[in-house]
Amino acid sequence: MSTMLRLVDIDAYYGPSQVLHSISLEVNKGEIVCLLGANAAGKTTTMKTIFGLVRAKHGKIEFDGQSIEKRLPGDIVRSGLVLVPEARRIFARMTVLENLQMGAYSRSSHSEIAADLDHVCQIFPRIKERLKQIAGTMSGGEQQMLAMGRALMSRPRMICMDEPSMGLSPILVETVFDTVKQIRSEGVTIFLVEQNASMALGLADRGYVIQTGNIVLSDTAANLLQNDQVRQAYLGGA
Repeated sequence: MSTMLRLVDIDAYYGPSQVLHSISLEVNKGEIVCLLGANAAGKTTTMKTIFGLVRAKHGKIEFDGQSIEKRLPGDIVRSGLVLVPEARRIFARMTVLENLQMGAYSRSSHSEIAADLDHVCQIFPRIKERLKQIAGTMSGGEQQMLAMGRALMSRPRMICMDEPSMGLSPILVETVFDTVKQIRSEGVTIFLVEQNASMALGLADRGYVIQTGNIVLSDTAANLLQNDQVRQAYLGGA
């Protein structure tokens, strides 16, 4: 199984404060891999560092065998790696259709973009009904679907998702995770940052646990679900 994403000994800082300490992880082609941790553990910083929004002070980041730690975010997206950011970060004043078109900004084939737009509308029927609506007037769940659809419009080989279930009702959380499974079934590799450990581990193949900027556990998702440390910290001891 080939490795799509690899981080090796990554250190990252905000000013003088070190946030990530020698982070190493990998995601293989076709996998769903989750990164679990409490608030301020370093999950979002890990995502930002992968995409060059925070620059690693030390270490190496590879996507599909190519070093990307010094690339610009736009170049990383063009290579086939795309981010669904925390809190969705849609273009609130633009229409739903315009948001989706922005996801395809790096592409030039109008026919392929049109075909992918149809495909996104099949995955997210609610989005299809709201193409002319101003995106900021949609519900939180609909905005999350839009953020995922926008990512798919770049035709990625791998998607990184940062807290896709944040702020959603339990029913919408299930919908989001079902969609993640569907996206993986279409050949897209998934790296998922989540606080909802039970849902994430129920979906993922493997997982990592981060605490205060350090990877403290890594295993198959099934084993992490049975791990006493994980159960006490993230599953309420269940």
